[in-house]
Amino acid sequence: MEQCKKMKIFLLTHERELHRGTNTGSLAIDDSNEIVERLLWERVNPNKELTRLIEKNEAVLLYSKGESSENESLAVIEEYENIIIIDGTWQESKKIFNQSAYLKNAPQFTLKTDNDSLYKLRANQPKGGLCTIECIIEVLKIKGQNKIASELLAKFEKFNGYT
Repeated sequence: MEQCKKMKIFLLTHERELHRGTNTGSLAIDDSNEIVERLLWERVNPNKELTRLIEKNEAVLLYSKGESSENESLAVIEEYENIIIIDGTWQESKKIFNQSAYLKNAPQFTLKTDNDSLYKLRANQPKGGLCTIECIIEVLKIKGQNKIASELLAKFEKFNGYT
């Protein structure tokens, strides 16, 4: 019997995010059944596992359509078990993408949601832009991980001051 591959969401995290109390990616690390893993972004030393997954077309980058590279064809996220989410402010995320040639080679996926972000702890959120935990929750829903998505949503709502 073929063993089922386990879904993995890699948070490619800017160093400054590690020390910010407003970082939502950290909410998912402990309570995602080991689905979410944080990788520290290093400009001159990219993560070897991540670059290998991209080279073998085994990972997709969740990235805003407005920020997308010239790669116009968007990937189908259901076809991938490895999802990369850049975890940083919008400005940091753009910098990470622009300074990481290997990310530009990754197939890209854009979330299509009618919901505006509920995140209220940071300013300068672009319209239609979701914070890291909201992206994780949406990806989990798409991939049929509804129980974990619901648990993370409850944790996010409490963190965000809604409950």
